[in-house]
Amino acid sequence: MASSGRSATAAVDAASSASASTWARITNWCSDNKVAAWSIAGVTVVAAGGTVYYLSRPPQQAQEADKKAKKDRRKGKKKEGEKAPEEIKPEPKTEPKPAPKAAVVEEQPEELPTVTEESVGQLSEQERKDYAAKLKAAGNKAYGSKDYNRAIDLYGQAILCKADPVFYSNRAACWNAMSNWEKVIEDTTAAINLDNEYVKALNRRANAYEQETRFSEALLDYTASCIIDQFRNENSAQAVERLLKKVAETKAKEIMSGKDKRLPSPTFVSNYLQSFRAKPLPEGLEESADLEEGSGPWYMRKGLTAIKTRTGEGYAEAAESFDKAIEVDNLDKHEAFAYNMRGTFRYLKGENEAALEDLNKSLELDPSLVQSYVKRASMHLEQSASSAAYILTPDYTDQEQEPGADTLLTGKRDEAAHDFELATQHNAEDPDIFYHRAQLHFILSEFSLAATDYQKSIDLDSKFIFSHIQLGVTQYKMGSIASSMATFRRCIKNFGDKSDVYNYYGELLLDQQKYQEAVEKFETAVEMERKNVGEKGGMNVLPLINKALALFQWKQDFGAAEELCQKALIIDPECDIAVATMAQLLLQQGKVTDALQYFERAAELSRTEGEIVNALSYAEATRTQLEVQEKYPQLASRLQGMGAGMGGPPPPGMR
Repeated sequence: MASSGRSATAAVDAASSASASTWARITNWCSDNKVAAWSIAGVTVVAAGGTVYYLSRPPQQAQEADKKAKKDRRKGKKKEGEKAPEEIKPEPKTEPKPAPKAAVVEEQPEELPTVTEESVGQLSEQERKDYAAKLKAAGNKAYGSKDYNRAIDLYGQAILCKADPVFYSNRAACWNAMSNWEKVIEDTTAAINLDNEYVKALNRRANAYEQETRFSEALLDYTASCIIDQFRNENSAQAVERLLKKVAETKAKEIMSGKDKRLPSPTFVSNYLQSFRAKPLPEGLEESADLEEGSGPWYMRKGLTAIKTRTGEGYAEAAESFDKAIEVDNLDKHEAFAYNMRGTFRYLKGENEAALEDLNKSLELDPSLVQSYVKRASMHLEQSASSAAYILTPDYTDQEQEPGADTLLTGKRDEAAHDFELATQHNAEDPDIFYHRAQLHFILSEFSLAATDYQKSIDLDSKFIFSHIQLGVTQYKMGSIASSMATFRRCIKNFGDKSDVYNYYGELLLDQQKYQEAVEKFETAVEMERKNVGEKGGMNVLPLINKALALFQWKQDFGAAEELCQKALIIDPECDIAVATMAQLLLQQGKVTDALQYFERAAELSRTEGEIVNALSYAEATRTQLEVQEKYPQLASRLQGMGAGMGGPPPPGMR
């Protein structure tokens, strides 16, 4: 799985791929929908995040369940809500017998009692018990014959004799077959009130809630069912995944409709901008150039200078300056570049349509402006990865693919590839083209093609550090560990004064559980960042977050890990990676309420609707855990016994 580029939390790959898919999702916080955004922002890394989610299955069980689910889908098996009640058993099949020689007197069917609210009070306790059993059996037979109204009447009479949860659930099955969802909810609720761990009734009510688009309530029931049933029912586990997405999508649309577009964290912006090779100020915009204050070129230079601060304030000033430059006009030969830069910052704010218009305008003014093709391809690249969320990620192999997802993915990928081709036609010697095209290959797990393009980028310009780093990461993903380590050792030799080398080398070491070495590399990166703050502007907080994860995974040192994340958030309060990591650490300790606040904060910081959906999925999962604990307090200890989500150790194979 392609993990989040330049992020501190990344994909759990081969070492943990056999573990429970739902549990793995939470550890891959930044991987689900941010993969493209962080890949195009710089380097795609692979260190494993460490947290525990409450929906967990043993590794072997998860593998077997995933295989069974796929096999069931191929055979066209029905979903949980479509099954007949398990309590209603089909009539046994019998072999045909030869006709008897002598005449046989037909056995008369046993006469069923008729029970009403008035007559039931006259029955003895034993009579009620006997009548209930007979009426239930007759109801089962009527259900098997699809005489649902008859079955409903018989179960209703049985309920008058005895308020049994099975009778209510069976009657709910009849309502289910007739798509009367309100009645399904009514009867299953009665069953659950009598037995709050009645899994069949919970699943049936959850299905009815989902049919009524009451997704949050359906999610709660399916979650409780999964925990009670110890995650043995694959259909219920898949329903949780599906409903998390539905609930998150509904809320995300509401958030997007009233969301102010703003720049993401300085860490994100810095990583995106430095994924393009640094170039001097364009001719005519040099510091020595005499520009009229308030003119278009003057604002362009102001914006380009502000970028160098690498701070939130500087980036906000740059965005405003590029807006003003186009507004006052008189840009002459700098007009295409101005649209390029305004489009860049609009893209970073999540204003994709406006950004695309600016990049198109830039190319209309100057078709040879290669960087505009590359940035437009990057937009397609991010959209292709969002489309591929359920396709590219192994943890989603048990998910139903979104309709048209393959077509959408292919279309966005083709658009990105076309832009890269146009860029090479104008300048086949521009190394940025090959670096960013490699990122597209990386996201699509085309590692051999990615390595080829990273190497081409290096051949054209060996001084760009990120091509070397990403080549090492790609070699690692291809399983060439020795080559990857050798690449990073060369990076340290050639770029030993750059913190990025130590940070990403540390991530690979962390993925190999070489904790001591990894921590040393992160500490070196942190110190180098601190020393260079004044020289290059704002501090990159990713080494702090990586060190936090390393200490947690190595020593379970929650205190030190939280402290490092808090330091990162003091430096960059809007760093979504730091916020997400804090949420994970809190959830691991069973501090579910606190974790929920951080997940919701992550949703606020998200740029696009896809990212908001991703963040809200975790927030809703955490919120549902709280609701399950409140509604079913007896399940809290059961969760603890499973070692999932309540502060227990992670399942084997998860780190």
